[in-house]
Amino acid sequence: MSRKISVIGAGNVGATCANVLATRNVSAEIILLDNQKGLAEGKAIDIMQTAPLVGINSRIKGVTDDYESTSNSDVVIITAGVTRKPGMSREDLVGVNGRIVKSVVTNVLKYSPDTILIIVSNPMDTMCYLANKISGLPRHKVLGLGGALDSSRLKYYLNLALNVNVNDIQATVIGGHGDTTMVPVISLATCKGAPVTSLLPKEKLDEIVEATKVGGATLLQIIGTSAWYAPGAAAAILAESIVNDQKRILACGVMLEGEYGEQDLVIGVPVIIGQYGWERIVDFPLTDAEKEAFNASAKAIKKVNHVLEDIGIL
Repeated sequence: MSRKISVIGAGNVGATCANVLATRNVSAEIILLDNQKGLAEGKAIDIMQTAPLVGINSRIKGVTDDYESTSNSDVVIITAGVTRKPGMSREDLVGVNGRIVKSVVTNVLKYSPDTILIIVSNPMDTMCYLANKISGLPRHKVLGLGGALDSSRLKYYLNLALNVNVNDIQATVIGGHGDTTMVPVISLATCKGAPVTSLLPKEKLDEIVEATKVGGATLLQIIGTSAWYAPGAAAAILAESIVNDQKRILACGVMLEGEYGEQDLVIGVPVIIGQYGWERIVDFPLTDAEKEAFNASAKAIKKVNHVLEDIGIL
């Protein structure tokens, strides 16, 4: 467990991510960084004071804008940015979060030039595209959170309908990490090996697809801010798969170079994740409808990506 992970942004998502990393003892050292004085320090102390209660062996250190403390990080998780408010789309965040992510990536790479980046900041696909473009890192060292979180939400809604142990459900969401761009791959979803298409009527499956697509917006309406438990946990699980070389297949936003028929685009696809980042893209057999939805998602993301150029961030 002699690995180091840094989490940039000590808000709800970042602090939850650090907490999950610590309680799962993923790495020996965790740095939690924020630009608000005292926030990361306070949350790090709070988490560490749970160590005797829950068996934490990791060491968490909170810092204010001290990027040197993140030196030699194996993985850096970027959660920094403005969260969505009711009525905002993820695309509304491009300008402000684009500048934040650009600054964070630049500062991180000064001290960890060979790190692996996990991008959580929204709009995730576009922020991950930006990180790919400005970092100079090989594409397999930059991952976006989206699909791992959205797939967990799909499993949750399938579980409500099937009333089984949620861990017996296998399901994946590809495409963009957005209310209108994600593509739940229902055709390949299973419960203990049985296709869910044989267990639930199409009308119910259609409801589940729509509930998954607005999963984040639903929570935003209920609690008045973006979700944090599931996003933070999803980012931690990605980091765990990397530092422990688990070879898990998870959906992530990655830069495509011809795969799934797309070029120069970050979008969610299933990948094998190990010690070098994402190691291989898995080619899922999609139905015609799923292919069509994926292609539409790609077009929508490209449109948002152009905003980066329009406002001079890229």
